[in-house]
Parts: sequence; structure tokens; C-alpha cells
Amino acid sequence: MIIQYKPVGVCASAITLDVEDDKICSVDIKGGCSGNLNGISNLLIGMDIHDVIKRLEGIRCGMKSTSCPDQIARALKAYQK
Repeated sequence: MIIQYKPVGVCASAITLDVEDDKICSVDIKGGCSGNLNGISNLLIGMDIHDVIKRLEGIRCGMKSTSCPDQIARALKAYQK
């Protein structure tokens, strides 16, 4: 299933996740810190969404109350509902 998510409070403008059987197949993030987000995206492929949420939820970026990784966790939590 393709998940389209509009992140809030971060530099990234769009997050697209492909999830099959609760496993991440692909991640595409528009905007943000491209090197870091490409690395994170590659690390997430094959991971169970529950593990991703547990690892990324609550990560902050500087003084912001959220981050791109936290927004990925939020997108996956919204998908679970």
C-alpha cells in the first residue's frame, strides 16, 4: 500500500512510503537534508513498521518539536489506524 503523508514542522514537503505486510518496501522524501534522508530511507527498507515507529518516534531536529524521522513515524502510525 502506498502511503502519502504531508509532514508538518520540518523541511521535507512530502513523504511517500510503500508498505506491504507491515514491511517497508520503499521510502521517498521530498525536500529536507537529502544525504541524511536518503540514508535513513535505505536503512528502513525491509524493516517492520512497528520497529520503525519505536526507533524514530520522538526524535527532534534542533529546537523543533519534531523531525523528518519523527514525521515518518507519524505517517506510519496514521497508516495503522
